[in-house]
Amino acid sequence: MQSMEEMIQAAQKAAETIQSQMGEMQAKLDAIEVEGAAGGGLVKVRASAKGRILRVEIDESLMKPEEKQMVEDLVTAAFNDARDKADRVSGEEMKKMQGGLGLPPGFNLPGMG
Repeated sequence: MQSMEEMIQAAQKAAETIQSQMGEMQAKLDAIEVEGAAGGGLVKVRASAKGRILRVEIDESLMKPEEKQMVEDLVTAAFNDARDKADRVSGEEMKKMQGGLGLPPGFNLPGMG
């Protein structure tokens, strides 16, 4: 039977392992890229799975003063599409990590959403 001190040390070691893996996961998510699009691809937004915006592309056919409102709407839609994809990829990667830690399904670690 383990002493209280041994159990505390084991818990601290597990917490350090989880913290290390969370750091690795954040770096991995920042390296995965997703692309959101709107207007049939006239506006594209590339982002990391962590949600950092990397690039915005706007088709030059939209570069007319009378298209300003539509361009703004399409950029907003493309950002939201990229964010949704980033959230989905992030969630999938977090589930993989939780499975690798042997945590029960539905168990949320602090900082994992």
